[in-house]
Amino acid sequence: MRIALLGGTGDIGRGLALRWGRDTEHELLIGSRDPERAREQAEAYTSELADRGADADFKGFENAMAADRADVVILAVPAYHLVDTVEAVADRLDPETVLVTPAVGMQRDEDGFHYNRPGPGSVAALAESAKPDDVPLVGAFHNLPAGGLADLDSEFEWDTLVFGENEDAKATVSQLAAEIEGLRPVDIGGLANAAEVEAVTPLLINVAMNNDELHDLGVKFQ
Repeated sequence: MRIALLGGTGDIGRGLALRWGRDTEHELLIGSRDPERAREQAEAYTSELADRGADADFKGFENAMAADRADVVILAVPAYHLVDTVEAVADRLDPETVLVTPAVGMQRDEDGFHYNRPGPGSVAALAESAKPDDVPLVGAFHNLPAGGLADLDSEFEWDTLVFGENEDAKATVSQLAAEIEGLRPVDIGGLANAAEVEAVTPLLINVAMNNDELHDLGVKFQ
């Protein structure tokens, strides 16, 4: 499977790229607004995993070119770039493409991080309104600490909450999540539940900030 990580040079993109590169044989396309930066990062990921004995397949492209080649497109960009990114690649998507958003809107003040719920109700709803109508959207990978995900010496047992309206698309994303060692997908229904998932991320960050022993905190449901 070809997976495009748009914003694959950033924190959550790096973690997902390295984990899939180590744990799977998928073709991984690193997307960026700057194609040269994407190529450099793809080479860096390839080299990092080669040092660990993994033969990963990374290629770097401008975002639209990466999306055009992919079966699954991960929107690994901050919430404030989400709509622009979707609109920039919209004509490269088709009904067979699965679009995935892990984006969370947050604000920070002196008390910590807080969920910044956008007008449509969730960040995922923003992506839903920006994408072509026939392209399925799935929400996943919101509540994963980027640092722990990218640290391949770190072992974990985390859950990722998966939501969306298209059952086949959710199954595809759940399969990809399960292929990451230590990660379990948990289906929580449709897009209407997006805000509840997104709001967990600032909570986890605040817990980690205030408890030294809970660094790189994830979620596990028992």
